[in-house]
Amino acid sequence: MNYAKIKKYDIANGPGVRVSLYVSGCRNHCKNCFNPETWDFCYGEPFTKEVEDEIIEAMKPDYIKGFTLLGGDPFEPENAEALAPFLIRLRSKYPKKSFWCFTGYDYEADILTGKKVNIDTALKILNCLDVLVDGKFVEELKDLNLLFRGSSNQRIILLKPSLKKDEVVLWDEETIV
Repeated sequence: MNYAKIKKYDIANGPGVRVSLYVSGCRNHCKNCFNPETWDFCYGEPFTKEVEDEIIEAMKPDYIKGFTLLGGDPFEPENAEALAPFLIRLRSKYPKKSFWCFTGYDYEADILTGKKVNIDTALKILNCLDVLVDGKFVEELKDLNLLFRGSSNQRIILLKPSLKKDEVVLWDEETIV
């Protein structure tokens, strides 16, 4: 797997100051995507143990509230295989920090069904996350007033209660995760 960039002080992709990893590779190719360079699976640098260690170190300060995974698409099978063990490692190191992920795939239709992903790998990732922002970016539904998403079709899903209840539980601005 390759990654496009690491932001060690990101305030746009989840609440608080976060470390964000932008992975390379996406098959969704949303019109007017914010990061079209990340569609290419070969873009950027290889995701190595040293890169993992760099992220783990960047997460240490108390002012870092969490980790965000985006791209590209983290749930592309090529990316998910590398990310699942890393997220398990990162979550065990920082159990009290929040973990967010953005995907162009639909949580129920594409991920939970295994239609577009390896379901076993996807579940390993989902179990490490607190929040999943799902759905393709749709230019016609673009809304600059939305918090943490680009178009109104995208949802901010609280994963732990969603997985427990087997139904989607949405995040709201009063929920701090």
